[in-house]
Amino acid sequence: MKYQGGCHCGAVRFEIEAPEEIVVTQCNCSICSKSGYLHYVVDKEAFTLLQGKAQLSTYTFGTGVAQHHFCKICGIKPFYVPRSHPQGFSINVRCLDNPPSYSINTFDGQHWEDNIHQLRNDT
Repeated sequence: MKYQGGCHCGAVRFEIEAPEEIVVTQCNCSICSKSGYLHYVVDKEAFTLLQGKAQLSTYTFGTGVAQHHFCKICGIKPFYVPRSHPQGFSINVRCLDNPPSYSINTFDGQHWEDNIHQLRNDT
C-alpha cells in the first residue's frame, strides 16, 4: 500500500510503501521523546520525496550518522535517515495523512549502545 504524509505546513510531502498493518517504535532518547516521534523504518526504495527538498534543513549531533530532516518553515521532522538504519528512512507515523493500522513497541534509546541490537533485529 502507498501512504502519503508531510510536515505541518504542507511544504514537504512524501510517499511510502508499507503494509496495511505495521509495528512502530517509540523511543525514549532525548530527541525522540521531546518531539513525540513514532518510528517506522522503510528502505530508500520504498520512500519518495514528492515536494519540498529546498524546504528541508538537516540537523546532526553525536556521531553525525543520523540525518534529521526538518521543514524550514514549520519545524516538523516528518522523516530522517536513522543511525540504526542508514540505508533507509525513519518515517514519523504521526506525519502520515492516513496511517496504516499499527501497534507500538518501545525502545530504550537512552541506552542506545546497549540496545541497538533490538532495532536491527526487528527490521
